[in-house]
Amino acid sequence: MITLPLFPLSAHVLPQGRMDLRIFEPRYVRMVKNACATQTGFGICMLNAKGDKDRNEHIYSVGTHVTVIDFDMLSDGLLGITVEGDRCFNIEKVTSEKDGLLLGQCSWSPIWQPEPEGNVALVKQRLMDIFDKYPEIQELYPEPLFDDPMWVIYRWLELLPVSAEQKQHFIQQRDYVKTVDYLTQLVK
Repeated sequence: MITLPLFPLSAHVLPQGRMDLRIFEPRYVRMVKNACATQTGFGICMLNAKGDKDRNEHIYSVGTHVTVIDFDMLSDGLLGITVEGDRCFNIEKVTSEKDGLLLGQCSWSPIWQPEPEGNVALVKQRLMDIFDKYPEIQELYPEPLFDDPMWVIYRWLELLPVSAEQKQHFIQQRDYVKTVDYLTQLVK
């Protein structure tokens, strides 16, 4: 078991994924300072709108450990950071510190492996089209890994306009072929 400070969001980041964040709440400023000073990172997890906040069930059980790869003071005086995901974890138990920062007792999730039956050619091409159309996504990935099937699948799971519940379903089942089939049908 590992203990991770948790940053709940409506969006999600997966391994090798990047996300820009604006940090302003004192508990998260403290979390980021500590993560940078100790080079330990923190966990990002998705909000569960149906979960009970008083029992810390308002976040989904699968998250991603991230590290800060860049930071800057934004024009509005807030701290801007860019994080990159490195591996997924399962949250076993959540506690809350005095300032409201959530801490998760977590275990590492198994790493997904691509399978030969899952042909990502069409999904890869559509992701390349999205990168061409949206320069803000392109800026996060100066060296995109379009030839890595898992990288392509993870970026799609981050970008998909589906519910957090649906994204969690794919992440939890870790079924490469089913996910590729779903994405292929979606982008046709």
